[in-house]
Amino acid sequence: MIERKMASKITSLAQKFQVITLTGPRQSGKTTLVRAVFPNLPYVSLEEPDIRQIALSDPRGFLSNYPSGAIMDEIQNTPELFSYLQRIVDENRQIQFILTGSSNFLLMEKISQTLAGRTAVLHLLPFSFEELEPLNDPYESMIFKGQYPRIYDRDISPTEFYPSYIQTYVDRDVRLIKNVGDSNAFIQFTQLCAGRIGQPLNYASLAADAGVSPNTAKSWISILESSYILYRLQPYHRNFNKRLVKSPKLYFYDTGVACALLGIRESEHINFHYLKGSLFENLILNEFIKRSFNRGENSLPYYWQDNHGKEIDCLMVNGERVTAVEIKSGKTMSTSYFDHLHYWESLAALSEYRGYVVYGGDQTMQTSAGMLLSWRDLDRIPHA
Repeated sequence: MIERKMASKITSLAQKFQVITLTGPRQSGKTTLVRAVFPNLPYVSLEEPDIRQIALSDPRGFLSNYPSGAIMDEIQNTPELFSYLQRIVDENRQIQFILTGSSNFLLMEKISQTLAGRTAVLHLLPFSFEELEPLNDPYESMIFKGQYPRIYDRDISPTEFYPSYIQTYVDRDVRLIKNVGDSNAFIQFTQLCAGRIGQPLNYASLAADAGVSPNTAKSWISILESSYILYRLQPYHRNFNKRLVKSPKLYFYDTGVACALLGIRESEHINFHYLKGSLFENLILNEFIKRSFNRGENSLPYYWQDNHGKEIDCLMVNGERVTAVEIKSGKTMSTSYFDHLHYWESLAALSEYRGYVVYGGDQTMQTSAGMLLSWRDLDRIPHA
């Protein structure tokens, strides 16, 4: 089993919270992780129909079977348990419950109603580069394969894994959150989203292409976001008076899912794909998000773009400290990679600022223009 970077954070939080809630996409490794960290707690899968029925029909009796606590997998299937869990942890300071779920929306809604202040909430995404080191494959292969554990643990081909993963996601999670009616239309909509990776989100245009209303498009984006298929990267506009792009950009939590939706069948095809640069950008952004989530921080980075087309792909903000990263898929160094960083730095007037270019090559070097980092060396960028 590949050791997960989040394990130490979960162990630490369990000393302070009686309830740990771990969310993340299906098959990101949540169950494997919590069973490894808490081997002495009994495990309950609430996706099993008979177990779920018992939990729903007699919640007090069901929970009485676990006097010291338990790992409860896919807890969003039994939202009625949350109120009972609240009373149990309030009355017994020694009990420990570990909750996992693949629907962030349903979980957080119930947590805010019943367990606010009683649980630590963490988000586990598929493997990070740190967990997969050494990185021997070219980045095109990393984009195509994605980082879902089953692909690496069981050597499953991406073309075999992702189509069934996407269909299972629609059949289970989407219908649990909201019945979208036409599942084929929803998948087509998700494919259209994949075709817009790295672009500012225009709901009207997306809705028109999908043949749905703008309100339906907004609702479906929320479903995809709450179930960890995609995310919206928000624009950064602090300290700026210039006209800026203020729409969020679309990215996917795993590039392997995006490639499957785009119909990419081989990693070599990425070299000629019109979204090659955007997919590489997505791959690198995901690594920064995973690094943040693994530390127990739940914030996403930002991007910056003005109305003249000048932009910064990634801004990681921590108070007054800002780390700016430009992401270039090219494998040959060019000083032009730093142009937008220098332009942005001149405008931002920040007291604590660091800037880097991450590119598709293998050599990391300090240049006269700035720090150029290989995509394999992201650990050289300090935490924001």
